[in-house]
Amino acid sequence: LLLFQTMETPKYELVIEAKDMGGLDVGLTGTATATILIDDKNDHPPEFTKKEFQATVKEGVTGVIVNLTVGDRDDPATGAWRAVYTIINGNPGQSFEIHTNPQTNEGMLSVVKPLDYEISAFHTLLIKVENEDPLIPDIAYGPSSTATVQITVEDVNEGPVFHPNPMTVTKQENIPIGSVVLTVNATDPDTLQHQTIRYSVYKDPAGWLEINPTNGTIGTTAVLDRESPYVQNNIYTALFLAIDSGNPPATGTGTLHITLEDINDNVPSLYPTLAKVCDDAKDLRVVVLGASDKDLHPNTDPFKFELSKQSGPEKLWRITKLNNTHAQVILLQNLKKANYNIPISVTDSGKPPLTNNTELKLQVCSCKKSKMDCSATDALHISMTLILLSLFSLFCKSFT
Repeated sequence: LLLFQTMETPKYELVIEAKDMGGLDVGLTGTATATILIDDKNDHPPEFTKKEFQATVKEGVTGVIVNLTVGDRDDPATGAWRAVYTIINGNPGQSFEIHTNPQTNEGMLSVVKPLDYEISAFHTLLIKVENEDPLIPDIAYGPSSTATVQITVEDVNEGPVFHPNPMTVTKQENIPIGSVVLTVNATDPDTLQHQTIRYSVYKDPAGWLEINPTNGTIGTTAVLDRESPYVQNNIYTALFLAIDSGNPPATGTGTLHITLEDINDNVPSLYPTLAKVCDDAKDLRVVVLGASDKDLHPNTDPFKFELSKQSGPEKLWRITKLNNTHAQVILLQNLKKANYNIPISVTDSGKPPLTNNTELKLQVCSCKKSKMDCSATDALHISMTLILLSLFSLFCKSFT
């Protein structure tokens, strides 16, 4: 019987000699060498170097916490030697995993889900070790192929947690300054330390909010504006901190989403504000005007377009609605080269509606050889009624 573990190398050589003539000295002799290679069989189970291992880990931390050592008398780097570890008890939450170190054959026990000191300060794992290859018949794994790992969890000062997170609330954009938006709720996971919590503003991009440091009530310090560039998709986002009284203190962050409901607080705007036309134009349709509103429906279109009252004995232009958002300005006659201001009002459909009174600057230009000359225009066109009023005023002053 050749024992693999007692040989320096897994090889056995035999020199065989053969003689003819019955082995007489006058006979001839021949020799041959027989080389026998010994294959290792898994006839030794792995055994832990001790029955109990100790490990300490801080709550909230992941990674390797202890290396479990074993011995195996089979040939290293073979399936009869390589160890396979299994956690067979004490891991119902799957917080632990164990893997084999391929160089040392040790079992690397890791925390893969952070542990919570407040739930359990101690864990006991039962671990078994086997080989990749099965044991030969009549060889079995014994008590030394299992070991216990005692794990102690150290308490860490954890930051307060907001409930829920993110927090959501819906408010009108015009609520008065000082209105209560929400009262936040944060709790400290360190229930055994009996700490207090104070609150503060972390990120408030528009500077609209404040928070009571003691009770967590959030109020407004300015008027909320849905049309602000700090509002995305009708939602304003701010961040708040909850800080405990630990040493050192720990901090938790909470996110607040405020959905802003629209009110009619923006007048419609008119575009363009400048138009040009030739003094001898045959087509007296001057310009198509459009209106836009920063508010949401129903506080926007359909818009109502109107001309303010025209001064003078003659009406020079009119405005015609094309659709809910556009209208057309038409001249009623050719005008002399000059600059004219056409007063226009545009009103939205909000309740109550808002009106924007604005002016369209119309430049009447001379057009020759397909070139429009708007330079050196005459003075702003003034109606005869205004001229007479001015002359009358000067006359009165001179008489006085």
